[in-house]
Amino acid sequence: METIVHWVDDNSSLIIHHLFQGLLALVIFFIGMKLAKLAANLTEKAFSKRKVDKAVGAFVGNIAYSIVFAATLLMALSQVGIETTSFVAILGAAGLAIGLALQGSLSNFASGVLIIILRPFKSGDYIEAGGKAGSVQRIEIFSTELRTPDNKVIIMPNSAIMSGAIVNYSREKTRRIDLVIGVSYEADLREAKNVLKSVLDKEPRILKEPAYTVAVLEMADSSVNFVVRPWVATSDYWPTYFDLVENIKLALDDANIEIPFPQMDVHLHKD
Repeated sequence: METIVHWVDDNSSLIIHHLFQGLLALVIFFIGMKLAKLAANLTEKAFSKRKVDKAVGAFVGNIAYSIVFAATLLMALSQVGIETTSFVAILGAAGLAIGLALQGSLSNFASGVLIIILRPFKSGDYIEAGGKAGSVQRIEIFSTELRTPDNKVIIMPNSAIMSGAIVNYSREKTRRIDLVIGVSYEADLREAKNVLKSVLDKEPRILKEPAYTVAVLEMADSSVNFVVRPWVATSDYWPTYFDLVENIKLALDDANIEIPFPQMDVHLHKD
């Protein structure tokens, strides 16, 4: 016990020095964490003021956070006496090994950069990619957040998005509604066609240009099928779609035009 006390007395100045350096390193680290968050927030606000897509601002903000955090960590380690050049070399070697083990994450990062550069979609767009569909909420370094119409959140790896086809339903200002309406073989085709056209003519959200199409598509097993293809503003797509289906059914009923359904005749033979 006396030996420990003597050692502390002999090295008190050194102990105080190291404690001070350790506390200073902690202060630097915590201040750096605050600065990293501040850098990310300021970056996002700067992009927002310039009316840049907020998803791009969030992505660049994440990169700014990572850079400031890494710099802070190196400063804190340097303060406690760790040689940062050696540490960086060790990190480089470890990074190579980790990179080989985390090829998927690196692929996600590279795909995130491509999303920002190529901009196949922006925040708020409704897209379909990688077998999933939803509105784009945020583009992160490694993933993209989608929100489905029924309010589910989907976190998509960026590589899964960029590895296949991307369908962007919101990029163009107009969309075409495609409906297939079947009528019975006994129905008057001219009358049925006029009924369908009258429903479209009464719908104010349907655009005059391009003009809509109403034509006989095929003679199916149990019905003659019409194709109905009006153009609407993208924002009006689903409300118009639902109203058209309802109004077409009601109009055909009022005109006594039958809408057939598939039937199967079963013949029983007695031995």
